[in-house]
Amino acid sequence: METTQRPSLARRAMAYESAMWRSFFRWILRRDTTPPPGVQAFGYVGVVRPILMAFIVLSGVEIPIFDLIISRLVPWEWVRWTVLGLGIYGFIWMLGLLAMLTLHPHLVDDTGIRIRNSISLDLTIPWDNIAAVNGRYRSLASSKGVQIEHDDSGPIVNLAAAGQTNVDITLREPAALPLPKGPSEPTTRVRIYADQPDAFVASVRERVLR
Repeated sequence: METTQRPSLARRAMAYESAMWRSFFRWILRRDTTPPPGVQAFGYVGVVRPILMAFIVLSGVEIPIFDLIISRLVPWEWVRWTVLGLGIYGFIWMLGLLAMLTLHPHLVDDTGIRIRNSISLDLTIPWDNIAAVNGRYRSLASSKGVQIEHDDSGPIVNLAAAGQTNVDITLREPAALPLPKGPSEPTTRVRIYADQPDAFVASVRERVLR
């Protein structure tokens, strides 16, 4: 049986860092991110934006305060510049994370539903395997982005945002989904989060019924 090797942790971390910086510069340079004709984009960052913004604001406030304290108490200039550099890096990193989440929305296009979470998750469910889609809010026990549940009918794949889902997708045939830690068990139930669940459901239903 042929096996697929997953990239090492270091390579994945480097890829994530690179994507973060690309997203950050695309965001601040206001590069056009309008989806092409026939493609609809649906964000999922709304539920985590307040938390990220709180951290970003706190980080921005802490940088000058720590710099002032260290400049008064620590005699070594290199310590001051190191801490200042780390603080600025952390501030930019959080902005980059917000940019990366914003610039990688879910997509509804001619191929199917493309479900994303920054660059950590990117999978497409084709139209011919979508039986139904419904809006239903759920709060999960964990805040993890990928959570697998089991009940008497089999596995349920939750692709959540801040421990929440609000769209249920039912598949015609069981499918193993390519998740960050490897393929899931074959499932017919996928739950995701979208900032505009009603619009998302309406868009999917329109294409399913064509």
